[in-house]
Amino acid sequence: MLRVMTWNIRTGGRDRGGADRRAAVAEVVAAQQPDVLALQELRGFDERVLADFSAPLGLRPHLARSCLGQPVAVLVRPPLRTLRAGPLRRPFHHAAARVVLATDAGPLTVLGTHLNPYSGGWRRVEVDWLARAVRRAPGPLTLLGGDLNSLDPGTDHSARLDGLPPAYRRRHQRRDGRTVDTRAVAVLLDAGLVDLHRAANGPDEGLTVPTRHGGAEFSGMRLDYLLGTPALAERLLGCRVVRGGTAEFASDHYPLVADVDLGPG
Repeated sequence: MLRVMTWNIRTGGRDRGGADRRAAVAEVVAAQQPDVLALQELRGFDERVLADFSAPLGLRPHLARSCLGQPVAVLVRPPLRTLRAGPLRRPFHHAAARVVLATDAGPLTVLGTHLNPYSGGWRRVEVDWLARAVRRAPGPLTLLGGDLNSLDPGTDHSARLDGLPPAYRRRHQRRDGRTVDTRAVAVLLDAGLVDLHRAANGPDEGLTVPTRHGGAEFSGMRLDYLLGTPALAERLLGCRVVRGGTAEFASDHYPLVADVDLGPG
């Protein structure tokens, strides 16, 4: 079994003028024991800092830097072997990392990303780049994980958006100010990816924000996703949002975890 996890740890696990949450972040990761971990919002992380964070957890990191926002990374637990790793060389607001792993069913391509939080139009551009990367993967097994900052097209979000201040509500609306913007997730689903949480849990929305740490820009939403190609989804054993305990305070996002029937190759 292979456990995959995505998590936005909020501003590198440190609050400006507030708490250092990195030990809490590490505690949650250690409890979940992911084999593949996609992290977002790695403010203050370079290769050295990420290596120092990853080593006690038994993970090997692959960092993708950002020219505008915050870095992202994909961390891998041996004995999984990394065949290829590097950033997607497109001008993402944050970044996207691509890692190809050897498994007993062939190469697994992992895309870890964090989409533009402010503009649905830019998110729409970014997902086109991601869909192209999925099409160019070296095999049928691909996983895309991250904070997509986008609502899913299969849910009525009107009531929750009505509860947000106008500045935050506009992040999830089209230019007409009325239509909910779900284009980013819709493009990825139309590209053939499967929503793993929805596949495992049916109508359960799987809300990933906010935690008890807070977040004025959220009103009970799902912004974090694990999406897989059909070949990967066929191997899905389960998918869940990690709630409770330290996860309530380590970030403003909850981690999302999925188990798939794969082993090291």
